[in-house]
Amino acid sequence: MMPPPGPQQVLTFLLQLAVLLMVALCMGRLAMRLRMPAVVGELLSGVLLGPTLLGRLAADGGAMPLVDAVGQLGMLLLVGVCGAQLDTTMLRHRAGTAVRVSLAGLLIPLALGVAAGLVYGKVVRTPGDPVVFALFLGVAMCVSAIPVIAKTLTDMNLLHRDLGQLTLTAGVFDDAVGWFLLTVVSAMATAGLRPGQVGLSILYVCGFVVAAWAVGRPLVRVAFRVARRAGDAAPSIALAVVVILLGAAATQAMGMEPVFGAFVAGLLLGSPGAAELRALAALRTTVFAVLAPIFLAAAGLRVDLTALGNGRVLLLAVVLLVVAIIGKFAGAYLGARLSGLSRWEGLALGAGMNARGAVEVVVAMVGLRLRILDVAAYTVVILIAAVTSLIAPPLLRLAMSRVHPPTPDERRRGEELSALASADGTRR
Repeated sequence: MMPPPGPQQVLTFLLQLAVLLMVALCMGRLAMRLRMPAVVGELLSGVLLGPTLLGRLAADGGAMPLVDAVGQLGMLLLVGVCGAQLDTTMLRHRAGTAVRVSLAGLLIPLALGVAAGLVYGKVVRTPGDPVVFALFLGVAMCVSAIPVIAKTLTDMNLLHRDLGQLTLTAGVFDDAVGWFLLTVVSAMATAGLRPGQVGLSILYVCGFVVAAWAVGRPLVRVAFRVARRAGDAAPSIALAVVVILLGAAATQAMGMEPVFGAFVAGLLLGSPGAAELRALAALRTTVFAVLAPIFLAAAGLRVDLTALGNGRVLLLAVVLLVVAIIGKFAGAYLGARLSGLSRWEGLALGAGMNARGAVEVVVAMVGLRLRILDVAAYTVVILIAAVTSLIAPPLLRLAMSRVHPPTPDERRRGEELSALASADGTRR
């Protein structure tokens, strides 16, 4: 039986949360004053605090796992709430576009990342198999960060736009494939790849989505009808959280990333009635005001810029950062143009999907744990995650300023999201 945390660990945990939330709030508001989304300041708050302050405090008190647990909860609920705000009707009409953007935005950076990894393996000695290292670097290049993308779109008031919905959906496809590829590469690095494992993983993903839509959606509707009888929003709020966490737990149990399950569960909460709307509004308040800033700031804590004092590491970081940005932009832009979207719409999709954020941090941590990455390569991947998340919002704003004004459907969707924001009292 795991012992409860000691007094010092609890004290450290409480101080960390308080400092993280306070600094994230201040930095988020500062970013908004500078015409940038709050997510930029919240991520930067963790980078500024970093190992030099809270990292040492965490090492002394041993409370970082508790902070990570709160951050994980915030990440899952953030993705679930944003999934509930996704317009599935629009997606049914634009599914082909989302798939094309996703595939091109995944395959091109994946290929460039593998090529860069092979070159790096010839110049610098890698900890393990050079081929596994190259494949792993390709996976790190191709992923997007659904939580960061979702919060950026919300902060910039773009979630109701068709491009915002397409960006989020293409990011979901990217991450679903990315987590699957990460599972494959991890198996190659440990026990070796068995073809049966690949087929089983694909079967799990397809079966989960079909079961969630065919069985889970009717059950969720019945559960909310029962929750309405209480006469207040509390049971509906708790039910929404339970649905999101169960979805995350299901994909985690199948060996996949829990973020994917949380997003699918959020889709089941979409198209809400009055009771569901009140539940999502109240849940949105807690997530966007407290849990999401803690998650983003805690992700920033993983960045240690002192490793860039090594000239070789710095040069490698610059080259791979350029490859990562160009690869994602080129892929998303190509997919958009093949789908008949305009040049600026393609650039907007590329800018939105370039944010890799905490998802890439998780990928880097897996690589370090499995000894696929050494400390230098790990630092470079972390830098890519931070920089791409910071440059995505201004590039997205620039591209969206050239896109056509909102359509009637987008205005209608925006009014619905504004009603949700007014109901929960948040203003992002």
